[in-house]
Amino acid sequence: MEQKKQRMQELVELLNRASRAYYQEATEIMSNFEYDKLYDELLKLEKELGITMTNSPTVNVGYEVLSELPKERHEKPMLSLDKTKEISRLKEFLEGQKAFLSWKLDGLTIVLTYRSGALEKAVTRGNGEVGEVITNNAKTFKNLPIRIAYQGELILRGEAVIGYQDFEKINAEIADVDAKYKNPRNLCSGSVRQLNNEITAKRNVQFFAFSLVKAEGVDFENSRINQLKWLKEQGFAVVEGYEVTADTVEERVAHFAQQIEKNDFPSDGLVLVYDDIAYGQSLGTTSKFPRDSFAFKWADEIRETTLLEIEWSPSRTGLINPVAIFEPVELEGTTVSRASVHNISIMEELELGIGDKIEVYKANMIIPQIASNLTRSGVKDIPDRCPVCHGKTEIRQVSDAKALYCTNEECSAKHLKSFALFVSRDALNIDGLSEATLEKFIARGFINVYSDIFHLDRYEDEIKNMEGFGEKSYINLQKSIERARTTTLPRLIYGLGIANIGLANAKVICKEFHYDIEKMKRLTEEDLSNISGIGPVIAKAYVEYFAQEKHVKELERLLKELVIPEEKVNLDAQIFENMVFVITGSVEHFANRNEVKDVIENKGGKVTGSVTAKTNYLINNDVNSISSKNKKAKELGIPIITEEEFLSMLEQ
Repeated sequence: MEQKKQRMQELVELLNRASRAYYQEATEIMSNFEYDKLYDELLKLEKELGITMTNSPTVNVGYEVLSELPKERHEKPMLSLDKTKEISRLKEFLEGQKAFLSWKLDGLTIVLTYRSGALEKAVTRGNGEVGEVITNNAKTFKNLPIRIAYQGELILRGEAVIGYQDFEKINAEIADVDAKYKNPRNLCSGSVRQLNNEITAKRNVQFFAFSLVKAEGVDFENSRINQLKWLKEQGFAVVEGYEVTADTVEERVAHFAQQIEKNDFPSDGLVLVYDDIAYGQSLGTTSKFPRDSFAFKWADEIRETTLLEIEWSPSRTGLINPVAIFEPVELEGTTVSRASVHNISIMEELELGIGDKIEVYKANMIIPQIASNLTRSGVKDIPDRCPVCHGKTEIRQVSDAKALYCTNEECSAKHLKSFALFVSRDALNIDGLSEATLEKFIARGFINVYSDIFHLDRYEDEIKNMEGFGEKSYINLQKSIERARTTTLPRLIYGLGIANIGLANAKVICKEFHYDIEKMKRLTEEDLSNISGIGPVIAKAYVEYFAQEKHVKELERLLKELVIPEEKVNLDAQIFENMVFVITGSVEHFANRNEVKDVIENKGGKVTGSVTAKTNYLINNDVNSISSKNKKAKELGIPIITEEEFLSMLEQ
């Protein structure tokens, strides 16, 4: 059984890798014959085991954009766990009992419901009483079975997480330092709760089961450990853990402590739960905690040191981040000398002053933080001038916290981050212009506006004589700049650094207005708000950017430097122009709903995720369904058409 499951996973990974190579990288790593042979082997195994993973090439999870995540009340409240940092407390808890000790993963807790062998519902923990329904997103989790052998009602809990490697990779692709995610948990929370599950699918979210709530008709012999073994047999990844007693728990805790630095998944401690289900349930709960389990937090290694300075680090948005610089100390095996303080409110809470004796630690044994301030001399000398441009600063209230901002629109630090975005991979993609190099060029006056990058040959001699440069470096830089002259309009729009405009949004806007840059410079908020996925915040930022003459002039200068091949815009038979469709339910004549969406968009129409007064047609093969979309369409008098009726519209 275990070998067959392992082979199934190997086939899923191999076939997906082959598909990526073929469709995305234009290469082949196996013949069509070999692919079909392995695909058939996978189908046979899935049928035999009754397990199908969400990322299996045998299933196609349709992408859908929602207007909001529905809320749902949990059948049973999800309580927090009582916590301890003392091994002795765990031993006391375990007296005469065996238990399961596992990672306390730091992600987003999810409750899954399966019926008739299929994933029916996924709900976040929320506030413990009410969560958000994220079923479509769960269907894109990397390692979650979408179908299982067990046919009864199954309810289980687990943690959705994103590993450190994927976190670093995703963050590295975000050019704007202020838009980067602070930690994997924030990234995971944002990914799991997306309204567009296509975004979730790209984030490599994984799910680890840690608790079975209900599985009627299965005898687990009163053992939680048996429950987890059974879940593993159904195809679920189960959180790593071990059976422990009072005699072995200390040794196992030490084992986990050694593993935490090597672990790819974020963890904020351990969980200990009695194996004896009936005994644990007989203990009941307090008003806040269940009595059958405990969360263990490692006692933080704390070191005393002296605060030497507060370093103020400006960013592209003007936010100036405070960073505490202190005398180096050894923490959890490494030397640390700096920690982010995040904002002025935290500085004030700590009464942080230069020369104070502070205590520092590593949160979750990884991220340096200030634990406390022993001398609390008070916050002084918040700079009234930006450390880079010497422009005036101001303190602003942002999300219930005070933060420092540079008010000078021409601040070179803002320029630096903007230029870094402009030359980044998803924008103009110019190799050889790192932030450090850009900073030097800006300081020397070689670059003042984006278009100056294409005239760095004016400073050939100076650049060749700069430290770290030379003939070869200069030639390579010029080659990279020349390659960048040929680009696409979406890359250029993204590279301009308009607030909230990512590459995906830039593509949508360009396509909507047929890559007509003259028209795009004069768009109104209403023009943009009519585009699916472009909300009022993005529309406002876009219009405000082009309302400034200096931005329009810079774009015109860039257009003279660049070669933008004409995009092929399908203007033939735009029979759905100015029409809005919503697609729901299964489709029969197309591979998936995305194919229907492509047809509509190629014919000039739009597809949205929810039925509104602007919707012209709802496509649903089950016209008499009592689904929420059908109900809404009937309330608004919007025609509900079948796939056959839609196809007949194409033939007209």
